[in-house]
Amino acid sequence: MDEKIDWTSLDWRKELANNIVTVDQLKAYTPLDEAEEAAIREVVTAHPLNVSRYYLSLIDPTDPYDPIRKMCLPSAEELVTVGAMGSTTADPYGDDKHDKGNGILHKYDYSVLLVVTETCATYCRHCFRKRIVGRSNHLTLKDFSKARDYIAAHPEIDNVILSGGDPLMLPTPVLREMLTALAEIEHVRFVRIGSRIPVTYPLRLFDDALIDLLGQINERKTLYIPTHFNHAREITPTATDAILRLRMRGITVNNQAVLLRGVNDTAKDLIELMNGLLTIGVNPYYLYQCMPVTRVRHHFQIPLREASAIVDNARAHLNGYAKRFKFIIGHDIGKFEICGILNDQIVLKQIHARSGHDDQASRLIMRPIDDKSGWISL
Repeated sequence: MDEKIDWTSLDWRKELANNIVTVDQLKAYTPLDEAEEAAIREVVTAHPLNVSRYYLSLIDPTDPYDPIRKMCLPSAEELVTVGAMGSTTADPYGDDKHDKGNGILHKYDYSVLLVVTETCATYCRHCFRKRIVGRSNHLTLKDFSKARDYIAAHPEIDNVILSGGDPLMLPTPVLREMLTALAEIEHVRFVRIGSRIPVTYPLRLFDDALIDLLGQINERKTLYIPTHFNHAREITPTATDAILRLRMRGITVNNQAVLLRGVNDTAKDLIELMNGLLTIGVNPYYLYQCMPVTRVRHHFQIPLREASAIVDNARAHLNGYAKRFKFIIGHDIGKFEICGILNDQIVLKQIHARSGHDDQASRLIMRPIDDKSGWISL
């Protein structure tokens, strides 16, 4: 990889044509033995390979255990679907249960999530929507006018999340149409755009037309961008400058990381990540327990007892702002903060409850766990 590339000056649309999308292209970057190549070719028939040159440049090619590599390059581990960690599912977050059609997910009364695209600049191997990314399907939004009408007809909705895939992969005129329409709905107080673009493809944020659009919308309706840094090495000078362009337009950027085996599974990793985020003006918000996703769980998920100890150790060395993040289980019945382990039980606090289950909001739950438990049945 040419280290002299000025990522800030490239045309973001043209540069996508240089993404690594085939195993043969990958072989030109990193050597693969015969067995590894065969396994990867099998993996990519189910879950595509797609890595931007920018994100690829963050990998240390001499380190087979590089954390950036683990997040973006397919591996034989993705073929494992059963094992000690327990069962897996294609839909751990319960999207299907709350699908209103046309890419509209309405799980909590006050929020609606729109799956606006299946496309990302880089496909993450740990993605909890692994069944969606990289392929056309019925779960993405096809008619925005119908989504707008749905939101307008539900005054209890006070915020809208654009998700995917990555919404910032959409052309700027398409985003303008969506965001302008949402800004005109009075009961929508704020809009969120969930995006890993600042991490995997920050050159998109050097498009002045996009930044101008986001700034204009933020003047009319408060705009938040939840992003997804998992490791301190993702906080590059280019990513820092991209984040600054958002902040200069008054946009708040929050971070939702995932605790991942082999990526950020030590207290030192989390300390460096959270402090690094604060340094560039990104708020630590959530740290998710890795979900029991098919072809993800058995190589990325960490047992809850071990995970809780890692988080507690990190928090002991973080300042007040850096330790504000909540350690979260995102379950199909709601979100739960992991408060800690008491003897052989995990203590959870429910912070969001699905529609029609208001009695479950804010409840405390204790469940038995053992040293292998990576998830909780609720």
